[in-house]
Amino acid sequence: MFQSLRWLFLLTYLLVMSAIFGASSTAIYIFFSRSLEQQLNDRLEILAEAAIPSLRIIKSRGIQRLDDELPWQELFRHNQSLEWFNPKGKLLAKEGKFFANSSLSQALADGLQEGFPILQQQGQVRTFSIAVYTEDRDKTTLRLEGYIRASESTQDLLWKLEQLRSGLIVGGVTVLLLSSISGIGLTWLTLQPMQRNLRRLKHFTGDVAHELRNPLTAIGTTVDLLRNSPEELSPAQVRKLAIIDRANEQIIHLVEDLLFLSRANIDSDRLDRDFNFASIPLEELLQDLVERFEPQAQNKQIQFTPHLRTGIVVKGDSHKLSRLFSNLLDNALKYTTEGGRVALFLEREQRFAVIRIEDTGIGIPPDSLPLIFQRFWRADTAKSEKDGLGLGLAIAQAIVQQHKGEIKVSSRLGAGSSFRVLLPLDAQA
Repeated sequence: MFQSLRWLFLLTYLLVMSAIFGASSTAIYIFFSRSLEQQLNDRLEILAEAAIPSLRIIKSRGIQRLDDELPWQELFRHNQSLEWFNPKGKLLAKEGKFFANSSLSQALADGLQEGFPILQQQGQVRTFSIAVYTEDRDKTTLRLEGYIRASESTQDLLWKLEQLRSGLIVGGVTVLLLSSISGIGLTWLTLQPMQRNLRRLKHFTGDVAHELRNPLTAIGTTVDLLRNSPEELSPAQVRKLAIIDRANEQIIHLVEDLLFLSRANIDSDRLDRDFNFASIPLEELLQDLVERFEPQAQNKQIQFTPHLRTGIVVKGDSHKLSRLFSNLLDNALKYTTEGGRVALFLEREQRFAVIRIEDTGIGIPPDSLPLIFQRFWRADTAKSEKDGLGLGLAIAQAIVQQHKGEIKVSSRLGAGSSFRVLLPLDAQA
């Protein structure tokens, strides 16, 4: 139980840490990528606006005179370029290494004439285009001088983003590794007190159940002594002794069940000492149970049919296995109405012995199937029909688990139930 809790806590802790780091990494990546792109756009805008005075020089005297007139080259980065266009969008000159693949289209020129710059991404080149206007002599109208397009390669931007992603991945792996190490320690520290207290509680329950045996045995002995002297008792007193005896037997069974369940989950070493493992022919064990339960089936006029295959041997404790199948058969007969059917099957599937107990009883509601192996749990239909404490199936599951097996159930309300037990075969048989 605690092993599964450890894994559950550790997995939950890692999922939470992964979600926190994932959200933080995503936010960091988005922030830095947008920041780098904004810096790129700002550089292109500055370059384009700084080149505005050069357009008239290029139109009148050519690009060769720019060095004499303007120090605009100082604004260039190694991966930037400039292009100058006349009012019709025809390329006049260009300078740099990285250029857009397309020319200044008419649609782009029409958009620039509206007074808004246009930012474009063409492959690995980002462009920023503006229209250049000058005032007429009357200073009331603007005349289109042409267009300027500044370009910059985005390879450096992409490289920085790739470096950022690699750093976040390495950081994520490191965080998960450290979280795993710390998570193991935290889960151990969290569950250690719980495990220690539960172990104490189980030992206490076992001790109490063991100590209750003595007074219960004394009560039973006293009742037997009194019932052996019927001449000294009235009929009413005999009936009362019978009630006391039945109640005492019920309490003894409850104590035995609690003692078994308290020991079942303490530790494997204790379990190995309490169990007497041997090779058990299941046909013989189940045949003895058939003979024991046949009178109960006949009294209720229930058709009880065994189908037992021979030669199937398992490794286990015969007393515990007998108790396991007794609980299942007792439930099947108890909750099957008069005239119903109960069938017991012993089969072999690969490396497992398969024992099936099928009945035509009251069945189990679908929403109750996941709960039937819980201690002290009983369905409402079972509570209304029969007496019981709800420990039989919990004990059955504990015995199956102690034998490295598996127990399954299928049922339909009002149509009956089928319990299927798988036990590993004895490899030496």
